[in-house]
Amino acid sequence: MAERYLLKDKVAIVTGGAAGIGYAIASEFAREGAKVVIAELREARGIQAAAEIAAATGAEVKAFRTDVRDEDQIKRCVEETVAAFGRIDILINNASKIVMCPALEMTTETYEEIMRNNATSMVIFSREVGKQMVKQGQGGVMVFLSSIHASISEPNCSAYTAAKGAIEAYGRTLATELAPHKIRVNMIQPGATYSELTTPMYTEAVKKSLFERVPMKEIAQPEWIARGIVFLASDESRYMTGTTLVMDGGYRMDGSLPGAAYWEE
Repeated sequence: MAERYLLKDKVAIVTGGAAGIGYAIASEFAREGAKVVIAELREARGIQAAAEIAAATGAEVKAFRTDVRDEDQIKRCVEETVAAFGRIDILINNASKIVMCPALEMTTETYEEIMRNNATSMVIFSREVGKQMVKQGQGGVMVFLSSIHASISEPNCSAYTAAKGAIEAYGRTLATELAPHKIRVNMIQPGATYSELTTPMYTEAVKKSLFERVPMKEIAQPEWIARGIVFLASDESRYMTGTTLVMDGGYRMDGSLPGAAYWEE
């Protein structure tokens, strides 16, 4: 029996695909038969990641230097992808950054930087890719990397949480507008996940507190989140659009009070 690939011959752009969850997404897509473009600010790292993934999977993987804060570079990435592969079937808006700062001390410049990097970039990328998908006339898929902190608070990360909430609201509206073109738009909310960005934050004290809150008492590996994104990008989720997949080990749904006894002995 021939091996079944969920993304065979699909062309996918993964922003921030050289590290963390983005690298895991690019790798899993390549294993599932996709042709992958890594849109990455750090050019050398993007080229290295593309070479590693291609060597491990045998897939066609390219890297284009792309600063997601720069509209012209986003447009160029889209043009280069079409020039290289003839089409775009999947866009994964993954690139993101965190700045820890109390809300009352945050400068306007910091807020605008985070919004530009984490939200406005996704709007521009999805607009440019969306126009290409409509032109192709064969549908497509977009997935926005959100966070459970689009739904629950994260102290000292108000700009980050605002950006994640914004992309979910935007994504739902975009899904409505693009549905007649058979272009699906979904979001995903990872919970605590090991990545280059977050691993330094997971001290032993943080993990102890986290495991009191997360019922599954684990921090996700990037590959676990990437498999959920494979699902959203494939025909396995063909009747899903404008919705958010939560992958957080139960973090968001758990309302218990760790260590509390409701009834005195």
